[in-house]
Amino acid sequence: MLRIAVPNKGSLSETAAQMLSEAGYRGRRDPRDLVAADPSNDVEFFYLRPRDIATYVGSGALDVGITGRDLLLDSGSSAVEIASLDFGDSTFRFAGPAGRFSSLSDLTGLRVATSYPGLVETFLAGYDVTVTLVPLDGAVESAVQLGVADAVADVVSTGTTLRKAGLEIFGPVILESTAVLISSHTEKPGLDTLLRRLQGVLVARQYVLMDYDIPSALLDAACELAPGIESPTVSSLHDPDWVAVRVMIQRLDMNNVMDSLYALGARAILITTIHNARL
Repeated sequence: MLRIAVPNKGSLSETAAQMLSEAGYRGRRDPRDLVAADPSNDVEFFYLRPRDIATYVGSGALDVGITGRDLLLDSGSSAVEIASLDFGDSTFRFAGPAGRFSSLSDLTGLRVATSYPGLVETFLAGYDVTVTLVPLDGAVESAVQLGVADAVADVVSTGTTLRKAGLEIFGPVILESTAVLISSHTEKPGLDTLLRRLQGVLVARQYVLMDYDIPSALLDAACELAPGIESPTVSSLHDPDWVAVRVMIQRLDMNNVMDSLYALGARAILITTIHNARL
């Protein structure tokens, strides 16, 4: 069986489980279960702390896993990213007391609190900046106020939490993180199937099917507005002056494309959700 590590809690857990379900896998029924077998798909799931997954996969104890890119890089594991899964996005930045820092070099010799010491140390080494890292497990933004550190390196979304703690962001982005599929094997049996299935789920989430009718004379202009992934499917109608068109378009663009096609002359424009795909 292909042994797959899945986050057992945290921000990645629910979405990872849902994605695997949409990909046709059967996970655990009881949230307290640590292992769940899916013999029909020849896989076995192991539910682990997100921070530990890269270590288990890198050691070869497990074949593949879902974790954050930040956790993979911070772990120093030999596991490698083989696909981005497009959820759990986060941005890592430096922050310090307002007006105190303007560049990374200002951190030299100071204390930096973070929950990702491996990631931050590697990043600063690339800029020849040496600091004293203060590893913390959460609530990093309080470290400066409590006198534990001079600056912090942490996940930033809107920056509101940092501002409430009297901190402002400075320096370059440390990392743009997202959920990733990782492995230490590149040719493990079952891995290609898992990857294709997950990519099919991503396509289904990003695209929709659009059907519409349009006068034949306007077909070329319509195809320029919605060219699809490869090429639209065009079918004849009873009226020889009209054709029916089916095309995949990005979900985020569908309303703009519908408006443009309608203005061009298309009618009976319909959107259908894609549940899964193989491209």
